[in-house]
Amino acid sequence: MKKQVTIYTDGACSGNPGPGGWGCILMYNQHRKESSGGALNTTNNRMEITAALEALKLLKEPCRVDLYTDSAYLCNALEKKWLDTWSKNGWKTASKSNVENQDLWKELIVELDRHDVQFHKVKGHADNEYNNRCDKLARDAVQQIVSGQKS
Repeated sequence: MKKQVTIYTDGACSGNPGPGGWGCILMYNQHRKESSGGALNTTNNRMEITAALEALKLLKEPCRVDLYTDSAYLCNALEKKWLDTWSKNGWKTASKSNVENQDLWKELIVELDRHDVQFHKVKGHADNEYNNRCDKLARDAVQQIVSGQKS
């Protein structure tokens, strides 16, 4: 039987595009792990996908996952089957333009195939302590990148 893991993720960007960060919290029984990172020139959507991707990559074995995010973009891509449609259409949108963030979506598909993931949309910047903590991790990662550029 696969382990049941709860994950919270968030992404942030200072400017869009601009320096960005992501944060995640993984919880299994009483264990809790936090992780974060960022990129110098990115978008908020890239950081939202990256947060989910990096969190799933941290799992050492296939798991059942409840993943909580405040990103409508991320949730809609899965719940509304955008990923399936994009993949079938050669990574083109309905208007025949290239799907943005293909590299990350393709990596995420690999992780989604490995795990049983249920996505849950939460309200951002509200009273969810784990979402708020992920937001702080992401914003702190942005600050580290910005201050690293100034030194």
